[in-house]
Amino acid sequence: MATTTTQDKVIISCAVTGSVHTPTMSEHLALTPDQIAEQAIEAAEAGAAILHLHARDPKDGRPSADPKIFDAFVPRIRDATDAVINITTGGSTRMTLEERLAYPLQAKPEMCSLNMGSMNFSIHPAARRIAEWKHEWEKPYVEGMEDLIFRNTFRDIKHILKVLGDDCGTRFEFECYDVGHLYNLAHFVDEGLITGPLFIQSIYGILGGLGPDPENLVVMRTTADRLFGRDGYRFSILGAGRHQMPLLTMGAVMGGNVRVGLEDSLYLAKGQLAKSCAEQVRKIRRILEELSLEIATPDEARAMLGLKGRDAVAF
Repeated sequence: MATTTTQDKVIISCAVTGSVHTPTMSEHLALTPDQIAEQAIEAAEAGAAILHLHARDPKDGRPSADPKIFDAFVPRIRDATDAVINITTGGSTRMTLEERLAYPLQAKPEMCSLNMGSMNFSIHPAARRIAEWKHEWEKPYVEGMEDLIFRNTFRDIKHILKVLGDDCGTRFEFECYDVGHLYNLAHFVDEGLITGPLFIQSIYGILGGLGPDPENLVVMRTTADRLFGRDGYRFSILGAGRHQMPLLTMGAVMGGNVRVGLEDSLYLAKGQLAKSCAEQVRKIRRILEELSLEIATPDEARAMLGLKGRDAVAF
């Protein structure tokens, strides 16, 4: 079982584009296969050991689950980097479970994200700040989040663990947006459906989930310690929007790993849009190294997380 101490090297994950932000919100958001590949490769070169990937329709930037679009950039990223490729199983709130799993089941990647419960998940207040939209789909997409639920029932999660975990050897970034998600994860561990080392991505600042209060990092960390034992999991921190860098810094000091990327925040600093995911990777890497923390390489991350290795994937 992996150990988790403040002396461990820090894994930097980078979530390149996601399915929440829309083209109007930032001209730097990666939308086409070329843009996603370029930003992912640059992020890996900057120090990201794990690349978390979604797909977009290159015509207008809307989120897509089409395996053909994934295939236009995932193999390119694999050929150009040694980074761990982590494919979403979350997709977007508008996708069915079958759509969300279509490409992961084809690619059989080393890692996939796995949301640990159903939840309200929304950025609909952001629509009030935008007067003109680039594409017709964007405004109803953002405003419509107010009346949508991200679905991952216990049966959904059990299915994903079977068809991806057991059948494909894929391990998971367990995305926990609230304390209850840690207990959901513990349920599956107790049922014998998940074994360690666990990689827990704790998430703060999403409307519908746990708020970005610094105290919540302590709540999530101590709860995970009780449920899994300090040596039974690896902790990571995702701070949404403007909370990204402060929460990641605090979490790293607590012995955690970190996740950046334009999926999670469009900004590099107050009022300054990030021009690329790599800018965020370089910034958090500089902060970590100033704190005398070492950055994990992709192969070190593979060993820490018990991954099957890049040669065992299908793409």
